[in-house]
Amino acid sequence: MSYNSPEDVLKLARNFMENRILLSGAELNLFTILSQTPLTAEEVSSRTRSDLRAVTILLDALAAMGLISKQNNAYWCAPSPIPFLADDQPGSVLPMILHAAHLWLRWSRLTNVVRGTKDSESKTIPFRTADEMCAFIGAMHVVAEPQAQAIVAAVNPGSAKALLDVGGASGTYTIAFLHAVPELRATLFDMPEVVEMARERLSTAGMLNRVTLVSGDFYQDEFPCGHDLAFVSAIIHQNSPKQNVDLYHKIFRSLDRRGRIVIRDHVMDPDRLYPKDGAIFAVNMLLGTSGGGTYTLEEIKADLSQAGFTGIRLIKQGEHMDALVEAFKP
Repeated sequence: MSYNSPEDVLKLARNFMENRILLSGAELNLFTILSQTPLTAEEVSSRTRSDLRAVTILLDALAAMGLISKQNNAYWCAPSPIPFLADDQPGSVLPMILHAAHLWLRWSRLTNVVRGTKDSESKTIPFRTADEMCAFIGAMHVVAEPQAQAIVAAVNPGSAKALLDVGGASGTYTIAFLHAVPELRATLFDMPEVVEMARERLSTAGMLNRVTLVSGDFYQDEFPCGHDLAFVSAIIHQNSPKQNVDLYHKIFRSLDRRGRIVIRDHVMDPDRLYPKDGAIFAVNMLLGTSGGGTYTLEEIKADLSQAGFTGIRLIKQGEHMDALVEAFKP
């Protein structure tokens, strides 16, 4: 991307304004409220217990952006974004937008972190309630499900018999693998509360009888043994290199001889400029973890080799955390 005029640069500097308007609309749950019936600003103010002048200005901005509509001083959610923005829709990504609102606070620390005037170490902002975590995991499923089949096809599980889905969340990829290989059985490993969400999704999909659910913390606990394929999806970016080597050692021990590990994540070019999403996501990890980041193929190779893996190669390039790296236990 090139910036050929002052206005190009200023436009980039002001991009945060529309982003913040969307986030505030989500935090006030305006899209759900306005998906049900048209309301005046006074009615919205009453329902959200907000300042009338302020919420009117916010509603007008959302309408100007095309996210809601306005006619005769009444506002309602535009039809096209309702499935994504209303919290009562099965495909809603509202929890992900609310997560982005949490990230807003974290990203406000960036200059101080880079200057070294504040400690960059911070844990991921926790969910305030179990319902919020459940909604977030559900939204992750909505985002992941459309690409899961293509990812699994690129993995090419072939004749795999026993899958270990590390940090498998609610089972999106486990289900895709089981669809692709009818003889496959799987172990899904995640935190206890997340495993229960997976139990429900797998049961609904009619696949619970093919999956062993294991609760644990992969920073502390070992994985069950007896697998010939391990899938590590969107995990390594949150870890330091040492944490990744420790994780790879555990996966190595869980795999049978000639077993395969496949990693899905950003894989950066040697100069770390591509993919762009990966370079930006590294900043998110700078702010949200003590040692995480996005890694080049050579860095991933070095860590996998240290854990004993061989035959390491990139099997799919990606722009949006959809690159795949495979390796084998000799």
